[in-house]
Amino acid sequence: MKLAAKARTRIWGVVSVGLKVALAGALCIHFTELALAQDDDDGSSNGASRTPNIYLDMRTAYANVSAGSLPIGFGNSALITALPSLAPSGGQSLSTTPGSLTLPAAQAVVVDLPMTVDVTDSVSLYAGVSASSTSTSETGWSPVAITSWNIGFQADLYQQNGGSIPTVTWQSTITQTIPNGPLATTTFNNTFEFGYALNKDETRGLLAGVQDVHVEVGSSLAAIHPSIIGYVGGYYQWPNNWKFTGRVGVQTFGGAQILNLAHVQSFTEPVVRFDLDRMDDNDNRLFGLTAEIMWVPKPAFELTLRTPLYFVRN
Repeated sequence: MKLAAKARTRIWGVVSVGLKVALAGALCIHFTELALAQDDDDGSSNGASRTPNIYLDMRTAYANVSAGSLPIGFGNSALITALPSLAPSGGQSLSTTPGSLTLPAAQAVVVDLPMTVDVTDSVSLYAGVSASSTSTSETGWSPVAITSWNIGFQADLYQQNGGSIPTVTWQSTITQTIPNGPLATTTFNNTFEFGYALNKDETRGLLAGVQDVHVEVGSSLAAIHPSIIGYVGGYYQWPNNWKFTGRVGVQTFGGAQILNLAHVQSFTEPVVRFDLDRMDDNDNRLFGLTAEIMWVPKPAFELTLRTPLYFVRN
């Protein structure tokens, strides 16, 4: 009976994830159709502008995390999927006293390879895999392996276009661990951001947003509670197409429990992120560098190098 219940739970989990992926895909198609219809209505589009950008949005991230912490922050979901596998560590037996283990201090290198299509200026679709390697003082660096896949979209629900109402952007990503074992996680990352341009060229402006990260674990023996970030920020783009963006926020995390042995405390702490990007004349990213510091509750940091490889660029 227990095995049957576990099977039903896993089947329902797979069905639930499938439904959510299908919903995300349907929303992507819906927003794409709206954007193309808007182009047809105003007559502003042409054959060149309709040709989508197609590129491998390669991102290489390094993170350093203190003991007992999970580095959710502004969100590289691949890190969230990679680090829970570190517990229990050091060969501890599952008979250890509940709550006595602590996630070790760790380093991680993650390479994200999402194939991205900028369908229009306001809609992007992406899907790909992530490879990672983690290290602790006890284990050393693990072999590099593909540890997750992801699918998602980014869409402008409304564009300011010189008006008084800010641009509203929704980005949604689903990340699933590989392989799909007992502690497999599915991460749902949703960000809603408001951008208010201060000039006609939209080279400087203000930002405000909220990010919600929800993690489902494939076993009832582990749980990672939601993380919510509220933030404000701004951006400035120089005439030479270098762009700086800063975000400062507060993260509230509900904590985590792994195998009834390792506990991660809940907290409400600050988080900051800085982006430096090199753009071309059509606002396509050529190069990007991101630095993030998150208190979880001790400081942790993440550096990300973004080097998109274009197959088609307009």
